[in-house]
Amino acid sequence: MKIVINSSPIIFLVRLQFLELFIETSDEFYLPQSVLTEIQAKSDEINQALVPLIANQKLIVKATNLASLFNRLNSSLGLGESETIALATELQADFVILDDLAARKAALTLGLNVKGTLAILKKLAQEGKIEMVDKNYFYQKLLSINFRISRSIFDAVFSDP
Repeated sequence: MKIVINSSPIIFLVRLQFLELFIETSDEFYLPQSVLTEIQAKSDEINQALVPLIANQKLIVKATNLASLFNRLNSSLGLGESETIALATELQADFVILDDLAARKAALTLGLNVKGTLAILKKLAQEGKIEMVDKNYFYQKLLSINFRISRSIFDAVFSDP
């Protein structure tokens, strides 16, 4: 599968120390060039976490060739979101990982299969890669890394099947 991922899911997954768990599959993970540039603007743990993943080609950095779509999206979205959506369209990605609501709506309008950070966390929990024994603690942990989520949405996503 081809998966294109935006900056905010990467940032949250690194802060939770789950990014490597997520990309430890045979899937192809693409990081748009503008997203990498955005992350590299700060020399922090997020930037440092990406260096070995890019070097080992676990994350493939790629710029989009769909300039007209990118420019059209960029009139209402940020550079990272615009290139993430354009690259996902270009690659005919199986999934595009976005958290921003406006970006998610734009991607859905283009027929892309959109997932967010919560879907990744749920998948990791279902696969047994992470434990979510104390949901209240996990919710508080998300808030502590500045992940904005209401308790009702969190509970709806992580309610037992």
